[in-house]
Amino acid sequence: MMEATAWATVQSWRPIMGRWRTLAKEISAFGVVGAINVAVDLAVFQLAYVTWGFGPVGAKLVSTVVSTTSAYVMHRQWSFSHRARTGLRREYLAFALINGLTLLLSLGIVGLAHHGFGVDDALLLQAANLASIGLGSVVRFLAYKRWVFLSAEPALADVVSLRFVPQGPMDGSAEATGTRRPPWPRAPERPARPVGPAGSCR
Repeated sequence: MMEATAWATVQSWRPIMGRWRTLAKEISAFGVVGAINVAVDLAVFQLAYVTWGFGPVGAKLVSTVVSTTSAYVMHRQWSFSHRARTGLRREYLAFALINGLTLLLSLGIVGLAHHGFGVDDALLLQAANLASIGLGSVVRFLAYKRWVFLSAEPALADVVSLRFVPQGPMDGSAEATGTRRPPWPRAPERPARPVGPAGSCR
């Protein structure tokens, strides 16, 4: 009895532990991908500005496009590879939009520190920059899971509900058990043959 209870406890904890492992994998991969693509952004900017002849703004535009695309591919294939695939165009556009909005958020935080509070000290502005990076990272992680790399679980829940939700009155019949009747009409039932004495049929 105790072994059965212990086994049931272990079984009940398995889904919870599985979710925690998945979340840990997503967060760690998200951090690694972010660090890699900061380096990609810096390297491409340097190449575009020094070697390819772009101006500062053009070089930053090129490095942003390259690093954003690289980050999307890495997140799709690693960080959130277990989540539903809903189409490259939809995912990439949502991914780029979220990155653009978080960039505006970061600019707003630094601008508020400088223009709103009159901060001119380089260290304090760098602190504001780091705060904007941290906040932007949290917003991006949550937004990616909510609008870019969607969970596959709702689709499974819809299938289950379509299959097992009762289709008629709860009267103990086939509808009450969640099974569907066949689309073709039932054959009429034959009347019972009268039974004569000693159980013989007439």
